[in-house]
Parts: sequence; C-alpha cells; structure tokens
Amino acid sequence: MSGDVTGAAGAAGHDDGGALFDSAAVAGGEIVLRPWRPGDDLALLEVWGDPANAQQHQDRAMLAEDAERPWRRALVAEAAGVPVAAGVVYASSVHPRRLWLYVETAAAERRRGIGRALVAALRGLAAQAHAAGAIPTTALKARFAKDALVPGVAGADPQTEADGATGRPPVDTDAVRSQTAALAAGTEAFLVAEGFTPVQRSRRVAIAPGAIGLPDVRGEEHPDGVVLEEASTGSVELTQAVAAFYDAVHAWDPSTLSVGAAQQLLLGPATGAAGAVVLRDAPKAEGGRIRAFAVSYTPERQDAPADVLVGWDPELGEEDALQAVADLLALLVAQYPVQIEVDEAMAPLERIVDGLIGGNAARTLVDTYVFVDDAPGA
Repeated sequence: MSGDVTGAAGAAGHDDGGALFDSAAVAGGEIVLRPWRPGDDLALLEVWGDPANAQQHQDRAMLAEDAERPWRRALVAEAAGVPVAAGVVYASSVHPRRLWLYVETAAAERRRGIGRALVAALRGLAAQAHAAGAIPTTALKARFAKDALVPGVAGADPQTEADGATGRPPVDTDAVRSQTAALAAGTEAFLVAEGFTPVQRSRRVAIAPGAIGLPDVRGEEHPDGVVLEEASTGSVELTQAVAAFYDAVHAWDPSTLSVGAAQQLLLGPATGAAGAVVLRDAPKAEGGRIRAFAVSYTPERQDAPADVLVGWDPELGEEDALQAVADLLALLVAQYPVQIEVDEAMAPLERIVDGLIGGNAARTLVDTYVFVDDAPGA
C-alpha cells in the first residue's frame, strides 16, 4: 500500500460499464476514480515500476476486474487521464470475517490523498454490497512486508543467485531491504491513520541443510524412534490433519476450511503440491496418529529450495508439538535447504525458527505484517 496520509475523498458510486466512477478532490488538483479494466496492469506498471519485494508482487495480483464470486471491487485513480493509483477489496470464502484491501499509488503522486480517496471509495462499495447481502462483512485487513531479501521480480531467489547458480546477476539484497523499509514506513503510517492495527506477523524463512540434529528413526536399532511415513496428498487422513491445523492457527482471522476446501486450496494438483510426509506416534498399520506433517510444493525454479508447509496435530500440547515439529524439520533439512512459512500463531514452529535464525542456521526472506481495522480499541 502507498504512504498517502492526507486528502479528502469523494462520494462512492459504481458504474459496471467501466466509465466515470467519481471524482475526488486531493492536494494539487482532482482525480477520477473508475472501475478496473483490462490493460490497467500494464499502464500502472509504467508509473509504479517493478514491485519492491515478493510480497508486493503477490499483492498486486489482487488487482483485477470486478467479480461476484468471490466478490471483488477494484478501482483505478486517474490524474489528467493517466492511471496513477489503484485499490481493491475482495472477499474470501475461507476467511469471511474480513475483506482483503490493497492500495498502491505511484511514488510521484503520494501524500496527495489519493490513497485515502481510494480507501474511502472502496469502503463505500463494501458497505453497499454488505447492505445488499452480497458479503458478510465490511471489516478490512491489509498486509505489507517490513523486511525482505526477495525482490519483486518473479522467480528471483537471493540464495541461488548469490551462489551464481543461475547465470544471472546476483540479487542486490541491500537494495531490496532499503526499498522495502521505505515502503513499509509509509504503508504503516497510512494504515494507522486509516484506523488499522497490527494483528499478525508472517515470515517466509529459509532453513539451511543439517541445521537441526537428527532424531532416531524407528527400526531394529531404534524400536522407540520416530515414525516417518510418506503420505498421498489426496489422502483423507492428511487432508483432515491439514484442515484442523489451518483452522487452529487462524483464530485471529477465523477460517471455515472444510476438508474439500483444504484439498483444493492446499493439496490439490493446482497448488503444486508434490508430496507429503507425516510423523506418527506409531506406524499407521498399528493405529498411529499423525503428530506432524510436511507438504512440499514444486518451486518456480529447479534450483530453488523446496517450499514446504509444516503443521502438527493441534490437540498436542505445546511441548509435544515442539518436539514433533523439530523432529520432522530435522529430517526435512537433513541434506537440502527448505523454505517454510511461520506465523506468530504457530508458536511451536516460531520458537524453533527463532532459535535457528539466532544461530545463523536460517534467515528470513520476507517478513510480512497483517493489519486490521476491526481490532478491539482500533
């Protein structure tokens, strides 16, 4: 999101034909707000430039034409006929409590109130849809990276490019971090001014091979060792475990992830899920339950570390979960690095990751914060 903190918004209205939406008075003149239409992504790229980091690259993908299922409204702000900013709100069937919000303004046009005008108009559209029964909420959430090593160019990876493994120039991580920090400062100030407060932190972390001591694996020599088994990504048992874990770590943004949705969104072929392993308290043939699981996804490039979803049985106590996750992670990184996502809500995994980062055995690639406008006291 942009760092706009001043200005006034016009009234809200909507034209499904994509013509004039409304005008808004901002510092230094007036802007026109209209619905998103094909070609706006390329026009805005000319004034925005490349995204500062991987998180902004992902968030720009939210911008698209209006839709009803899932519900989405996107607006473009024009100054003198030229698109200079855009914003979007959209609903998630999995997380119905809040709508996602993303707004971005060209650097040269910031601090004129354009971002504020977009947010006001988008809030107006959400209020209209809520009143009509099209969406269940008007509460908003937004995210941004406070720190990043991964640039916004798709496919770039700081580790492999620093190692010279790609033949491309190495990623300038100092530049990525500097650009991200500057963008984050403005974004956070903007969100706070709009009534948002932080609710969650999510990090993408790379873990080095051999970073964790290996546990004993059950066998003749270690009859009491851990039980590691492969699992099909289409397994009902695995899907149920993934859904239960997902719901448990999203109490801050309650989810309604059915087994079918978990299979489609986290384990299905379209997700790139390439395989899975589970850690059990006993072999499956003996009735052993899943204590922890890992699902690997095909990376964008063959030379990139595997992207892995790590979870555990939410019925485990924190210390038992900590041990199960540590054992599973140790086996995952025995020979090769992996990338994982760890949220504040994932306390056992966060403890392990923080220890690895402190020991220089892991590093944060993208550090993202989520802000909401409906937190108590906000």
